[in-house]
Amino acid sequence: MGTQTSGEQSRTTPPKIHDVDNVIIRFAGDSGDGIQVTGAMFTHNSAITGNDISTLPDFPAEIRAPAGTLPGVSSFQLNFSSYDIHTPGDRPEVLVSMNPAGLKVHINDLIDGGTILLNEDAFTKLNFKKADIAEDPRTDGSLSNYNVISIPITKLTHEAVAPTEIGKKKADLCKNMFTLGIICWLYNRSPEDVKKRIQKTFAKKKPEMAEANCLAVQAGYNYADTLELFTSRYRVKKAELPPGRYRRITGNTAAALGFVAASKLAKLPLFYGSYPITPASDILHELARMRNFGVKTFQAEDEIAAMGTTIGAAFAGALALTGTSGPGVALKGEAIGLAVMMELPVIIANVQRGGPSTGLPTKTEQADLLQAMYGRNGECPAVVVAPQSPGDCFDMAIEAARIALKYMVPVFYLSDGYLANGSEPWCLPKEEDLKPIDVKFHTDVDTYKPYLHDPETLSRPWAIPGTPGLEHRLGGIEKDDITGNVSYDPENHEHMVKLRAEKIEKVAQDVPDLKVLGPSEGELLVLGWGSTAGAIRSAVERIQARGGSVACAHLRHINPFPRNLEKVLKRYEKVLIPEMNCGQLLQLIRAKYLVPAVGLNKIQGQPFKISEIEAKIEEQISPQASSEMANV
Repeated sequence: MGTQTSGEQSRTTPPKIHDVDNVIIRFAGDSGDGIQVTGAMFTHNSAITGNDISTLPDFPAEIRAPAGTLPGVSSFQLNFSSYDIHTPGDRPEVLVSMNPAGLKVHINDLIDGGTILLNEDAFTKLNFKKADIAEDPRTDGSLSNYNVISIPITKLTHEAVAPTEIGKKKADLCKNMFTLGIICWLYNRSPEDVKKRIQKTFAKKKPEMAEANCLAVQAGYNYADTLELFTSRYRVKKAELPPGRYRRITGNTAAALGFVAASKLAKLPLFYGSYPITPASDILHELARMRNFGVKTFQAEDEIAAMGTTIGAAFAGALALTGTSGPGVALKGEAIGLAVMMELPVIIANVQRGGPSTGLPTKTEQADLLQAMYGRNGECPAVVVAPQSPGDCFDMAIEAARIALKYMVPVFYLSDGYLANGSEPWCLPKEEDLKPIDVKFHTDVDTYKPYLHDPETLSRPWAIPGTPGLEHRLGGIEKDDITGNVSYDPENHEHMVKLRAEKIEKVAQDVPDLKVLGPSEGELLVLGWGSTAGAIRSAVERIQARGGSVACAHLRHINPFPRNLEKVLKRYEKVLIPEMNCGQLLQLIRAKYLVPAVGLNKIQGQPFKISEIEAKIEEQISPQASSEMANV
């Protein structure tokens, strides 16, 4: 493909408009180039246009990585379509690169023949050196397989915002909006919606930047519209989604809304005790804005204090929640054990990230499952649930609260960075469709025993401190069954250990049966949990379309498992479990059900590509089936 430059003449013929089913576009550049803002703005524009969307933000862990370097590259991938999609896509068709480092990091992911939009002003010898690039990629032939469009974006942006007199430094901050104007034109979008979003974001605090960014967007749009640089435009029609009112939502925002909804369904105040940690911090930010719903947020001095205050809130009768990531769970471990011993309804939201230790704070991983299951001293069981998509974070937040309150038990809510920062269209639920959560505080003095367990749920009575006649003490030393008195009796300790484990198993009576997509029995079942859902389903659907005998199922409840899981597993000859870890669910499944499951493991800080799971499925099914599919 040839290279186009900015030296194009004025347009003499109207561009052709092509209808396409979907587009995968990736914005990349320095972390100071406003890549995440650009991606989020275009995602919002795609959502209100009616497309189905799925996003993958990716950014450095450093607050300000060295400008122009490879570690400083930030990216944002968006898949927008006219049909139902489940992932941000494997490889982009369009790469918008604001500097050489962004190009170098992401060029290998671009499809052959894809389009590269460059900011030629950033392609300087100094930036080549920072990105460890020996020769200018625009002239050395390395981009010959792509359609390269090189535009002096910085220079044109400065010209566009000159009337505002904001100065060169602030003008540089507007070049991402100039680029967004070009993209809006390319995909047949009006820039007006973007400008409204800019006004909403900047108008009150930075009116001069609101004006400058609006000018930049319009200038980028006009630039693409008036020059022969682009000969085609593309249109992605509205997706046929179920009827309802939609909004774009990230996993962390959905989780915050879900926990607030749960507090209203239970008619309890929500308390959130947390210490800021990537990628869970946005839950704190979102909940702090919801004081009007009776939400109390507490930013603690450390993770231990955050867990302690959450236990105190649960003891006092609130819907008690703490949020963190893997390192924070480690620090909370002793206090989580206290919550298990005290049998209090506490929710621990763990938004997983790459580890161990500080690891990869802004990258995604699923490596905290065994930590949630076993990462505490003693026999210390807790419930574990996991959302499967950004929108599902809302539903599983409510589910975590429902289980905690009904069974008087700590519940782990395992999200991850991919879900937390990714977004999708979310249909707002109707209030009447959300089932109330029945909470009854014990008030009868004559029947009160602190550890008298309900025979159906094994939950103990919840008595609010200060209730006359219901004074009782709780703590971390083993409790005598029924009375709750401190007990060192060996038989009682064994009884209580088994009782706490049985309580977790009792939760299974409220866990829905596992559903299977595809044949109910056959050669291969692909089993997943958490954020692998979209890639697994997409890969399985591709194989099924070619005649492959494969099914998939996805776990949202992990401790306890759904009651029918064993029957489902044993109806298939083989079981494949893709995970973003070294095989943690695989260990649990093999140990509990003695099935010869195999794993597909990825620990790169990036979610699975559909093609990776698809290739592993083809490897697992019979050679004859693989040959037949190859001929389809």
